[in-house]
Amino acid sequence: MNTNSHNRREFIKTSVIGTAGITMGAVAFSAKSYANILGANDRIHVAVIGARNQGTVHLKSWCTLKQSHNVEVRAVCDTDEALLAPAVKLVEEKSGVKPAANWDLHAILDDKEIHAVSIVTPNHWHALAAVLASQAGKHVYVEKPASHNIWEGRKMIEAWRKYGRRMQVGLNNRSDANVREAIAFLHEGGIGDVYMARALCFKARDSYGMAQDGAPPATFHYDRWLGPAPLRPYDEKRSHYNWHWYWDTGNGDTGNTGPHQLDLARWGMQKNEHPVAVYSTGGLFGFTQDEGKTPGTMVYGGVETYGHDKTTQETPNTQTAAYTYADGKIIEMETRGRYTNHEGSAGHEVGNLFYGTEGWLEIGGSTWKAFRRREKEPFAQSKKNPSDGAGHWANFLEAVRSGKDEDMHSDIHEGHLSTSLCHLANISYRLGRSLKFIGAQESFANDPEADAMLTKVYRRPYVVPEVV
Repeated sequence: MNTNSHNRREFIKTSVIGTAGITMGAVAFSAKSYANILGANDRIHVAVIGARNQGTVHLKSWCTLKQSHNVEVRAVCDTDEALLAPAVKLVEEKSGVKPAANWDLHAILDDKEIHAVSIVTPNHWHALAAVLASQAGKHVYVEKPASHNIWEGRKMIEAWRKYGRRMQVGLNNRSDANVREAIAFLHEGGIGDVYMARALCFKARDSYGMAQDGAPPATFHYDRWLGPAPLRPYDEKRSHYNWHWYWDTGNGDTGNTGPHQLDLARWGMQKNEHPVAVYSTGGLFGFTQDEGKTPGTMVYGGVETYGHDKTTQETPNTQTAAYTYADGKIIEMETRGRYTNHEGSAGHEVGNLFYGTEGWLEIGGSTWKAFRRREKEPFAQSKKNPSDGAGHWANFLEAVRSGKDEDMHSDIHEGHLSTSLCHLANISYRLGRSLKFIGAQESFANDPEADAMLTKVYRRPYVVPEVV
């Protein structure tokens, strides 16, 4: 673990990495001094950090809530300046307000008019951005997975508690009315004693192909985008969206879609602790042809795909994980990235199955059904219309106004427990063996090799501090 500590108001003044000099602005406005600024009826100013894909979803969601929750997107930030103008235009069209635009995260954190940040960066930036924002007195909404590794998640919890800001994780299902109804049904014994949950992520993805190292686009501040990750030459297949499939920056599909489903599994089973054991296996299958750029059939993240072509992807596209808890109950996670059947009565690609002593229950998107024993027709199910999708962002704003952590549906502690399941699976997969985990210590049982994967070596100056 990194032992470097920093003053709470100052991250890094200057640093030189290779031949690139980087100036990092100091955060001089204390968290405590923010406490008296935001009144119950004052407008909340949000900055969105990350403007591609899910970042666009965040921008639209905040704009949707402008009138009902008195919120305004005051700034957008992305290390690729080519993405800023479209983001500004979107906010103008949706809300009538033109936000500021800046590629530099620290300019956003220095802005005393920003009350909250919406972090939609690649995974490897989540923890550092959240800690810096907390130190700057900002409330934090951070996308899933909460962190890039388990140690980071603990540092985020420490920052949340130390600086007294709200910190919500983007596990949107927590604020869906139908999903909340399904979880309540489980907790009330609707299918008896729930002994197992199964999380599903069946997304048949084509190859993302390969590319030669080269120079990043002139608009792309690549060194800042890399941040805590090791310095390496620019490769377009490792940057925008594709970062998901490399260990330095992403966590594979188990850490991409997986957090949503594992969170539901843990929530439904009322597991408010870490498992005691994990085993995960899998591999990267189906990409066997030469590099020929065979046209793909699917587009993800706006990135071109290439059928069965070879790829430099590191994370598995097929992965299973089994978690055992102290009482013997089980959570399973399955990721299928190639062609597959689906599961559940409705053939779910993404969803959850819960198994109890008196029946089983399925959640798919914003609907659910429960089946009694061997019966083929549901005896209970959702009746409400699906939500409008902005409920989780609204819940965060309501908690910011109330000043109460307990009003958040998915605070960083909940997000950390669910995200850790993704990390535990990936550690087991990468080591190729089952692991025993001591939850109270967040370490493995007599396993230094596994313990080393609880954190990583950070590239200076982009260091998540030991003391937040």
